[in-house]
Amino acid sequence: MTGYAGTLDVIYQDSQDSVLTDTAPIEKRSFEDLKDKYDGDEFIYERTTENSGWWTRFKQWLSDFFRDLFDINSDARASEVTDIILKVFAAILFILVLFFIVKAIMNKEGSWVFGKSSDKNIIPVTDIENNIFETDFKTLIQNAEDHHNYRLAIRYYYLWLLKKLAKAEYIEYDVEKTNSDYYLELSEASIKKDFSYTSYLYNYIWYGEFDIDQAQYEKAKEAFAQFLNAIKV
Repeated sequence: MTGYAGTLDVIYQDSQDSVLTDTAPIEKRSFEDLKDKYDGDEFIYERTTENSGWWTRFKQWLSDFFRDLFDINSDARASEVTDIILKVFAAILFILVLFFIVKAIMNKEGSWVFGKSSDKNIIPVTDIENNIFETDFKTLIQNAEDHHNYRLAIRYYYLWLLKKLAKAEYIEYDVEKTNSDYYLELSEASIKKDFSYTSYLYNYIWYGEFDIDQAQYEKAKEAFAQFLNAIKV
């Protein structure tokens, strides 16, 4: 037994003496700017939202939604798709807002600048009310008729009627007065009767905001024309 153990010791000793040792000099290598080099979205393997703002959390939720919807296998690619969709949505929203702003401005002036119903020659009624004695109502009525704006034409007829009644000294014109105020100022029975009827037509057509056709307009126009001819200035 002792002889066998002695043989193993010799073999073990020979094995230790035969181990090769690398004595070559070691070249020291350095890696610079690794953080900048691997800073892209494709190298982000973990995301946190605890300290993110609501917009960041919303974009991340949206990115996850599109990733599942379109079966995208990369978070970076899903983020790119989300950014593209958000930009398209923002552009569409901007165009819609601009559209409605322009439309509101154009409608305030009466109609679209490029529309067929556009008429820059129509004077705002409020300006006419303050200057009825200097207004050419025949021209305004003809212009309204040419554009089939019969409600506005009746409005002009009514103001023309007030102008003529004031010039004939049946009433004293005041932009703040109502139909009832003018009616109480009238003393002649026939004048009061015609004024009551034409005021009814005016209130029904203008303030009622009913669209009237040409035939209905012609009947109302005849009543105003007869009354105007009956007033002697």
